[in-house]
Amino acid sequence: MAARSLTSLSISCPPHLSPSRQILLPGACLLKRRATGLVTAMASTITKVVPAVIVGGGRVGRALQDMGSGGDVLVKRGDPVPEDFEGPILVCTRNDDLESVLEATPRSRWSDLVFFQNGMLDPWFESKGLGGADQVLAYFAVSKLGEPPTDGKTDTNPEGLTAAYGKWASAVAGRLLAGGLSCKVLDKEVFKKQMLEKLIWICAFMLVGARHPGATVGAVEREYRSEVSILIAELASAAAAENDLVFEDAMEDRLCAYSRAVAHFPTAVKELKWRNGWFYSLSEKAIALGKPDPCPIHTAWLKELNIV
Repeated sequence: MAARSLTSLSISCPPHLSPSRQILLPGACLLKRRATGLVTAMASTITKVVPAVIVGGGRVGRALQDMGSGGDVLVKRGDPVPEDFEGPILVCTRNDDLESVLEATPRSRWSDLVFFQNGMLDPWFESKGLGGADQVLAYFAVSKLGEPPTDGKTDTNPEGLTAAYGKWASAVAGRLLAGGLSCKVLDKEVFKKQMLEKLIWICAFMLVGARHPGATVGAVEREYRSEVSILIAELASAAAAENDLVFEDAMEDRLCAYSRAVAHFPTAVKELKWRNGWFYSLSEKAIALGKPDPCPIHTAWLKELNIV
């Protein structure tokens, strides 16, 4: 469905491009290598964005609606999700509201849910039978209701960091491109690594910032780099071991680059269950089995701040 909403063009791939690489060219054209040796250019000229149900009328939900073609249905938190509306259901609520969103969604539509939340959602997905649910890593910010979003491009990732996974990923990418934002469509393995990287960023920078009252994300990156570096390494090691994966090199550089791009963001440890709480659960599990804490510094700093 999503493919029909984009103006597409096939062109030969220049010989100097890596076969596995994705890039954004000027004009926001996303080039993705095909197995045939061609690339498909999805032009930024969008004929029609795939209509969606948007759950949540906050800053992100309203921004996504503004990117649409007028056929979206905005559902406020707690209101029922229509059963007969074809298309993705973009969930833009707080994590703690996900239970009520699911209850308000007909079970026949659960496979159309697309989650925009930060944090570790996998345990909740599994508990609800939603393994493999569509997700979006939103590296864009909407400072005020009604204002256009700012893309989270960095000096290490100038092509943009926002990514989508799942059956509606292309439709989401088309909507974001129509709104002037970047978005990569990733397979599950690559997406999971990037999801964990963002989780590590939130947990590390927010916790270090909380140890230094008033510190912004930028201040953590500039003034407390040694603390956040140690924590990034510790959390990355624990996440890699738990998920049996290997992260790409230079994670610290990428996360610090993103921090420079959003340097004004305040810091605070929030939504413990969905963020730092996941790493703390790894610590509790290991200790219960008589094993060393995989995140001893993280645990110590949470206790120092009386968070656990």
